[in-house]
Amino acid sequence: MNHTALQLLLAGLVVLPLVGALAALLPAPPGLRGKNPDQAVLRHGVTVTGVVLAAAIALAAGFDHGHPARMQATTDISWIPALGIRIHLGVDGISLPLLVLTALLTFLCALYSYFRMPTGPSPKAFVALLLTLEAGTLATFAVLDLMLFFLAFEMVLIPMYFLIARWGGAQKQAAAWKFILYTLLGSVVMLLGLLLIGVKTGTFDMVALATDNGPKAQLSHTVQLLAVLAIGIGLAVKSPMWPLHSWLPDAHTAAPTVGSVLLAGVLLKMGTYGFVRIALPITPEGMHTFAPYLAALAAVGIIYGSLACLALVRKGAGGDLKRLIAYSSVGHMGFVLLGIASMTPTGVNGALFANIAHGLITGLLFFMVGALKDRTGSTDLDTLARSAPGPRTAGTGAAALLPAPSGAALYARAPRFGGLLAFGAVASLGLPGLAGFWGEMLAMFGAFRPAAGLSRPAFLTFMVLAGLGTLLTAAYLLLVVRRVCMGGSVDLAGAAVLGAADPDGETGADPDGTPAPAPAVPDLARYEYAAWAPLAALTVLAGLWPAALLGLTDPAVQQLLGGGK
Repeated sequence: MNHTALQLLLAGLVVLPLVGALAALLPAPPGLRGKNPDQAVLRHGVTVTGVVLAAAIALAAGFDHGHPARMQATTDISWIPALGIRIHLGVDGISLPLLVLTALLTFLCALYSYFRMPTGPSPKAFVALLLTLEAGTLATFAVLDLMLFFLAFEMVLIPMYFLIARWGGAQKQAAAWKFILYTLLGSVVMLLGLLLIGVKTGTFDMVALATDNGPKAQLSHTVQLLAVLAIGIGLAVKSPMWPLHSWLPDAHTAAPTVGSVLLAGVLLKMGTYGFVRIALPITPEGMHTFAPYLAALAAVGIIYGSLACLALVRKGAGGDLKRLIAYSSVGHMGFVLLGIASMTPTGVNGALFANIAHGLITGLLFFMVGALKDRTGSTDLDTLARSAPGPRTAGTGAAALLPAPSGAALYARAPRFGGLLAFGAVASLGLPGLAGFWGEMLAMFGAFRPAAGLSRPAFLTFMVLAGLGTLLTAAYLLLVVRRVCMGGSVDLAGAAVLGAADPDGETGADPDGTPAPAPAVPDLARYEYAAWAPLAALTVLAGLWPAALLGLTDPAVQQLLGGGK
């Protein structure tokens, strides 16, 4: 595909969602209204996001895969000459997978919303906000000017705020305010760091700044330290890095299903992408100084996220399944930050792979948890596990811990739904052969042998903590499967008992010992197959064929870390 066609495709990816958002607010032409205007505007959202996805796939197909380190489909137009700000767009092996992931997840969210619109105000505003959010996210991964990056980075905040505040669940206003305040304050600090780089070098061009013999040579060690500290705080809030993560569980718990999918699937990636695209190549000396601290906070985040999930999954803890997956994201993104902090090609490639894997797997899990809430009216783990089978009357020892034949758990009531939920859980814990394995493994390999000048004993300690985190992750996700899918009551102080009496005396049986009938849980619907199957298929494909993604990212990472060489 020629350069002009690729230019138009990349520009269309950014502009088309904005045009679609404006069109969604206008009255629909008479021939397109149909009998239900609400469905017409939701159909408009599916159409626009579908066209954007098609453009992203066409861009990926026309991309020169033989030279993924070279910036392609570039557009460079002067915008504000007085400030040296240019409309500079481009894509390489680092940003291309993120562009496709964003287009895919947004299309799947629009498709899901067409059949299961969240409760709230007019669908017109919902579709317009969804498309604006897509435009800002795609622009973040496509722009090559620091000021444009900042504008795109901020552009997603307002749509996500309203998606949470207007279409969210309980405590939505508080969660939305917490989200916007945390991210805005972090962004203000980040802007200072970006301006510092621009003032000292005289340019905001990210490509020019990434080369060793370019304008970044004018950045002294002290300036790099200040720039990394300021930019890193803003990126760490969005990543989210412990201890700047506390907005995330509340936002996820309150957000509508599609809001949680996009928040976890693409918005969190904007922060880690900024570290790779800006901090590593433009301020390498500053990153080298702060890398051990970033790795330490990443390792703490991995352990903290896992322990928080273990606390939530405990029987009687009143843990929320949606909140648990949000805390799991803190741990998973900790692996991404650890890989980046190693400052090695292995670690950074692992971080980029883990970014994509997390978007696929956690997007699928949030879709399923939202659907589970629609079916049962709750995401409370104790409530979901209370529909366990009645106590087994025969068998002793280990046999007594097996599910009762008349089980009312998710496997028995909706086997395909339960099976797919279990698949998402084992993919999230990093089972070999699925996408979650490769990113975490490569991030730990990067920590095993960090870049020259970094303390290897310190990074070995961080690697061991990350390894412990993988064990804790496996523990809480398997307990989730046991409780939700098998109907087990889990007591972390002892054994996991299926069909055991709850603390309040409920056993899942009538007083005469007859098992209580389980409420009906519909199995997977056709639109759910359509929205979720691509994520499951890509999770398997990336796990079995990691070279497809690593072949794109590795040459670009090598060049980025090599100062453009």
